[in-house]
Amino acid sequence: MTTPSATTPSTPAGTGPHGGADLPAGGPRGRGSLGPVGLVLAGGISVQFGGALAVTLMPRAGALGVVALRLLVAAIVLMVLCRPRLRGHSRADWGTVIAFGVAMAAMNGLFYQSIARIPLGPAVTLEVLGPLALSVLASRRAVNLVWAGLALAGVFLLGGGGFSGLDPLGVVFALGAGAMWAAYIVFSARTGRRFPQADGLALAMGVAAVLFLPLGIAESGAKLLDPTVLGLGAAVAVLSSVLPYTLELLALRRLPASTFAVLMSLEPALAAAAGFLILDQALSATEAAAIALVVAASMGAVRTQVGRRKAGAGL
Repeated sequence: MTTPSATTPSTPAGTGPHGGADLPAGGPRGRGSLGPVGLVLAGGISVQFGGALAVTLMPRAGALGVVALRLLVAAIVLMVLCRPRLRGHSRADWGTVIAFGVAMAAMNGLFYQSIARIPLGPAVTLEVLGPLALSVLASRRAVNLVWAGLALAGVFLLGGGGFSGLDPLGVVFALGAGAMWAAYIVFSARTGRRFPQADGLALAMGVAAVLFLPLGIAESGAKLLDPTVLGLGAAVAVLSSVLPYTLELLALRRLPASTFAVLMSLEPALAAAAGFLILDQALSATEAAAIALVVAASMGAVRTQVGRRKAGAGL
């Protein structure tokens, strides 16, 4: 579960996507910044290897079943750890957290439908276009057209001029997940402003789990009660949500949110590595170049956004 900083909804990186957290902005970078950088990278690796493990679980429980298990286990863990208050919130507060939960459920459901059909690396590369587009639109700077063009060039290479090498439905699901990731970023920021600590995240995860559980039961039924499926599903939840959330939360106490966003831009590359090592999903030279272009575009957009904030602060 990777997440953009709740205070920087325009960054194209983050919560990963597939869980999320309302993370505080980091403090100034110190000499010990290598430690938090390592924590962030470990969190990103955990997310993508959790996604690879989810792919191996899909033949047993189906894509919807895996998502239901992941969200349910993550919700239980976060509710126990955070113990959020259920009373004292306004209708606007609940409306925001419910919208956050819907976006989270849709993002996870669409992404897992995607990786059931296309390799993990290309799926994450296409998905990251959603946050990247949000960053470009929010910035409104001409230089971001360069980053958008670079990303589109990467997508063109990835699709070979028409995505003939990828399942078209998988591509559509990945792009839909990207759109939901952008919505997730917006509502994550709003939730972070309305709820203390990670209370909003825990409540939103609960909403997502409640929404998705009927879909998982409808697809997988009694398979979800199989001890092996439950065990692997819990492992996916820990790797993709609980562990990376904890690592990122610790890292952002000492790491600037801007640096965190740049590191999160590496997710497509980490996903490609996880797909190769766990699922034997080798990339062609063209696909590797496409992923590199999208990673470069995402990093460039983040750095442009950071430069804009610094310039504004100096006025």
